[in-house]
Amino acid sequence: MSSEILEHPFNPIVFKDTETLILGSFPSIKSFENNFYYAHPRNQFWKIMEAITSYPIINRDQKLWLLKEAKFGLWDMVRECSRENSLDSSLESEEVNDIAGFLEEHSSIKRVAFTGKKAEALFKTHFAYLEVETIYLPSPSSAYAKMPLEEKIKIYKEKLL
Repeated sequence: MSSEILEHPFNPIVFKDTETLILGSFPSIKSFENNFYYAHPRNQFWKIMEAITSYPIINRDQKLWLLKEAKFGLWDMVRECSRENSLDSSLESEEVNDIAGFLEEHSSIKRVAFTGKKAEALFKTHFAYLEVETIYLPSPSSAYAKMPLEEKIKIYKEKLL
């Protein structure tokens, strides 16, 4: 991919009773190709979700069911940007999503969790004024290899459940 402006390719996943909105930064190139969140085969997000909820995940429908049952929603901080690759560090000219408006529309959401430092930093820059509980989660990206999967699972379980 070049550094042309990219728009976020899919809608947020949210249900009428969603309590926790999990925000990433921007979809990976593989997620663009597969038209779904955390779709890179080495990304650990869905493995972590399966481990903390004990809900089996084989396909997209089961991922959606897991999110609904656990009262989790998914979206990303960045609405559009340019980038050279899938790393958060390559994101440039970021325009953020209207998180404040989204939270107003979805009043069941009580807390916001970030899957990495980039998403958290963007939130703090643009939405620090919002009175909502925030949770930092270690990145599920395989690029964040200094923390083992088992430790990520432990942290996600402690903070999300």
